Amino acid sequence: MSTAASSPAASTGVLSQENAPQQQLGDPAPTAVLRESGQREVFCGLTSIVWLHRRMPDAFFLVVGSRTCAHLIQSAAGVMIFAEPRFGTAILGERDLAGLADANEELDRLVAQLLARRPEIRTLFLVGSCPSEVIKLDLAKAAERLNRAHAGRVMVLNYSGSGIETTFTQGEDGALQALIPLMPRVESGSETDQLLIVGTLADAVEDRLIALFHKLGIARVASLPPRRSTELPAVGPGTRLLLAQPYLSGTARALVDRGAALIRAPYPFGVEGSRAWMAAAATAFGVAPERVAEVLDPLVERGRRALAPQREVLAGKRLFLLPDSQLEIPLARFLSLECGMELVEVGTPYLDRQLMAEELALLPAGTQLSEGQHLDNQLARVRQAHPDLVLCGLGLANPLEAEGMATKWSIELVFSPIHGIDQAGDLAELFARPLRRHRAISFA
Repeated sequence: MSTAASSPAASTGVLSQENAPQQQLGDPAPTAVLRESGQREVFCGLTSIVWLHRRMPDAFFLVVGSRTCAHLIQSAAGVMIFAEPRFGTAILGERDLAGLADANEELDRLVAQLLARRPEIRTLFLVGSCPSEVIKLDLAKAAERLNRAHAGRVMVLNYSGSGIETTFTQGEDGALQALIPLMPRVESGSETDQLLIVGTLADAVEDRLIALFHKLGIARVASLPPRRSTELPAVGPGTRLLLAQPYLSGTARALVDRGAALIRAPYPFGVEGSRAWMAAAATAFGVAPERVAEVLDPLVERGRRALAPQREVLAGKRLFLLPDSQLEIPLARFLSLECGMELVEVGTPYLDRQLMAEELALLPAGTQLSEGQHLDNQLARVRQAHPDLVLCGLGLANPLEAEGMATKWSIELVFSPIHGIDQAGDLAELFARPLRRHRAISFA
């Protein structure tokens, strides 16, 4: 086993709660759901390291995998030659894969070397991959062993980023679930109301949203993941959970099990979705509707003005969303209701109906949904429909462009600051840009 440091540039489930505050937006509109399984075209969960390592600079993500894993992360993160990376790969060689070397001994040696070189690391994530899972390398036991060996120096956690059964955004879901057991418990009788925003956001976007919640009168606002991995917020009765990302089903269930109450709301994409998201939190904390309108209405008006130029490009255009990131349903709602696009099909890798209930209620009636992926069948439907724009994974974009269709990379949306009213114009512009480019090429 050797190391390679990269240079940086969910299954469905039921959340068992009865009394959680909710934003009622009506029952979901009837939708046809086509369930498919077969060949998939997605990045693996290792990709989430690219945004998680930026979020928590005192953490290090050590992938136990192959050279392919190392190349994937390095390519996704870009290359910054002079930057000290906060992730790397413990490469499983042929002797490890053949069982001729003790992979656990090699891992212990590499971790000791890493911690000696990087004394600033406070949390070390061992990230499983397809190769480590194929050879049955138990990283949970490895984490326990390393915690004993380095007690008081670093906390070692583990989760799976394997692409065998997961899509690339579910890596964050696994990482956050690994952190939850370390979150302090709220002692019985000392419950204090707190809003917990869950899901990685760009720092500037998060600062803006927290400032707005404070302005609404919500005094205590915390985030998961935090900006330092050792400063985890407490969770328990009195904690109200507001999801910023729609792909955190396992994290949401685990926090509810710890006593948090889920605020049900659309996700903060676009003007209307972001306003409803913040208004739902305000309602859960007893903020008067008049105060919500006073704080948010000026932002809404400004956001609608920012959307107007992009809407001129997007309105009436036909959109096909292939399953990739689990952002597809909220994005479809935004692009349909606020930008005037026509939805041909909305695909998603997994459909958690409880976490998506408010979004499904806002989709146009009769919207064609597909859950899972059978790549050949879906591409056949894309070719038959020949939409104006296809939201898809990076590996499908060039072939579809060669067939005369404009495409948008779904992975770019995870790396871009797209949450909140202030970002609505920028989010719409990400979809208008490929249409402008495609039109320019067609007239060239």
